[in-house]
Amino acid sequence: MRVVIVTESFPPDVNGVAHCALQTARHLVDRGHHPLVVAPATAAGSGPDAQSPCPVIRIPSLPLPGYPQVRVALPSRRVAAAITEHRADIVHLASPFILGVRGMAAAARLGIPAVAVYQTDLAGYARTYVGAGEATAWRRIRSVHAAADRTLAPSSAALGDLEAHGVPRVRLWPRGVDTERFRPEYRDEALRRELAPNGELIVGYVGRLAPEKQIELLAGVCGLQGVRVVVVGDGPSQPHLTEALPGAVFLGRRTGDELARIFASLDIFVHTGPFETFCQTVQEAMASGVPVVAPAAGGPLDLVAHGRTGFLFPPRDENAVTDAVRTLAADPALRAEYGTAARAMVEGRTWAAVGDQLIAHYGDVLAARKVVVAA
Repeated sequence: MRVVIVTESFPPDVNGVAHCALQTARHLVDRGHHPLVVAPATAAGSGPDAQSPCPVIRIPSLPLPGYPQVRVALPSRRVAAAITEHRADIVHLASPFILGVRGMAAAARLGIPAVAVYQTDLAGYARTYVGAGEATAWRRIRSVHAAADRTLAPSSAALGDLEAHGVPRVRLWPRGVDTERFRPEYRDEALRRELAPNGELIVGYVGRLAPEKQIELLAGVCGLQGVRVVVVGDGPSQPHLTEALPGAVFLGRRTGDELARIFASLDIFVHTGPFETFCQTVQEAMASGVPVVAPAAGGPLDLVAHGRTGFLFPPRDENAVTDAVRTLAADPALRAEYGTAARAMVEGRTWAAVGDQLIAHYGDVLAARKVVVAA
């Protein structure tokens, strides 16, 4: 198949949309298909895309006001031209919002089927950043995804939300995890001594530092005796969080094998944001053999087995976060049991397995189009 992946973000960006788009392109190449990526230009321009396994077309973009790490593509005819020149059999729209909408429109004009991958809780973001606008966000989501031949939701919670808001033709497509990179064996005692020189228990958060992530819920954990909070990531909330989380260690953005060592060196992983459609970092922590504490909302509901691989807490409940960490901190045997179960739970969720599921979705969509044409 010749596939054009139109994505709102792509490496060197570090986020769930970019990572999933990259893994999708890699798997398509591995299976003998021919992907092309269309993505916003980076801050450094449209230089070489060393990480990409396939060609990348970069569309001129501007930084999002107040959040320069996120770039928004400008109107461009290059999207339609790229789809045409690639002779696409199918268009894959990764978290369509701005660039993806143009990709959807171009696919419709050209008569090419499109699969839209839902990844971003725009309604939750509207509630966080604007304090209103959820209904408007859902109208936008519905109008974009209704035009697709199939929408793929990353979790059962996301699938339910989409169907409840009138989005048609929704199917489940979860995310994979690199079980070779993220492994318990990469636990690094030298790194642990560096992060917690007094032998403290290490509780980690990995992800963007942004208001919707509600990382300040770790404030109570920072107050627990014998606990060191380690925060990995960057974003606009960092100045606020350095004050809100006294004693926490901020490592900034880390990637690759270095990130894998950090994950494996944690004693407990905590994710705090309630708006995750999936939550890839939870899977990476589980693959690293680390018990997880996460909100009982969105993607973590599918990932964390409460009382078996970690604990789910009521969203936005700081005391519940603190209590869950306190329980795990007091019981090394329980941490070990949950960490082992977490690793076992994700071992079959490789990107290869998930990528084959995606290719099957493509096949279903193409077959359905052929039936319509024949009729």
